[in-house]
Amino acid sequence: MPVSVASVEQKDVPLVGSWVGTLDGYVNAQIQPQVSGYMVKQAYVEGSQVAKGQILFEIDPRPFQAVLDQALGQLAQAKGQLANAEAQLGLARINVKRDTPLAAQRAIAQSQLDTETQQQAQAEAQVESAKAQIAAAEAAVETARLNLGFTHVRSLIAGVAGQATVQVGNLVSPQSVLTSVSELNPVKIFFSISDSEYLALIEAARAGGGDLLKGSAKLPLNLTLANGQKYPHEGRIIYVDRQMNQQTGAIRIAASFPNPGNVLRPGQFGRVSAPSQVRRGALLVPQIAVQEMQGVQQVYTVGADNKVHIVNVTLGPEVGTSWIVTSGVKNGEKVITDNLQKLKEGVPVAPHPGPTEAPTSNVGGSNAGGSDAAAGGN
Repeated sequence: MPVSVASVEQKDVPLVGSWVGTLDGYVNAQIQPQVSGYMVKQAYVEGSQVAKGQILFEIDPRPFQAVLDQALGQLAQAKGQLANAEAQLGLARINVKRDTPLAAQRAIAQSQLDTETQQQAQAEAQVESAKAQIAAAEAAVETARLNLGFTHVRSLIAGVAGQATVQVGNLVSPQSVLTSVSELNPVKIFFSISDSEYLALIEAARAGGGDLLKGSAKLPLNLTLANGQKYPHEGRIIYVDRQMNQQTGAIRIAASFPNPGNVLRPGQFGRVSAPSQVRRGALLVPQIAVQEMQGVQQVYTVGADNKVHIVNVTLGPEVGTSWIVTSGVKNGEKVITDNLQKLKEGVPVAPHPGPTEAPTSNVGGSNAGGSDAAAGGN
């Protein structure tokens, strides 16, 4: 039987780690009012881009306007009391200044001067008290103005505003969450990696002149979306969690990706990949040469006698259209890549060089089997 064969290759192979991640906003802000009242207006379109400081909701301002007017009235009253106290103090000072030399000459009784001196001290105390009342009234006015301003609930960041959780006419309080705004460009993605993968990324980051722990690694990250398409922009690691999860043996990493047009949204899933290490002297076998039989991966080799020999192999990571094989074959051995279902141990064949990749129509089936093998190998 004619069969196609390919040679087992041995070479240095860069390995790429891949992890499932969850997308999130770079900054997520919960919008809550700072005063209580009835909602009278929603001033934004749900799901739209909003600017920093833009008004999102309006609360009935009338009670707060009334409080402000009352505070302004109390401030005016306090200023009038200060003016009256200052006038009394001025008169008391005139009397003391006039009668001090007269009392020294015994032209008036000393008791009269003492009374006027006491009145001056009382007037000074009234002035200080009036000034304190003015300061308190000014603070009350400022507080009332702030509360009136808080009836306009604004976005603290620029981003995409979510669905409103309250309706016009609802009574809201500072504990109410009205909506959320997320900054989406760039966007964050969180994923977890194992201890060994973490150490491999540390070395890869150092080789690139960066520091993974300081968020300055120049390690390029790629993102594959749920539909299988590769995201066109590269990302970077921004921080690593402070400790390993002892239950899962994994550590959490956050990365950021540019997100022009806000295509990526919080809650989406994606697969993050990055070059993690270089496997020295790895043995590569085409994926189409690998068969699985009752959970055991096998390849069919051709010896010098042109007969088929079935060999059990242990698979490592997937590299392109090949598998890294950690045991079972040697460099230069010939493995059969077609007619595998028709072969048995010891069958004579006529080998000839053939392709190392499956035809396009068979790629889906071959990769499906390979994925299971990879899961077992990893």
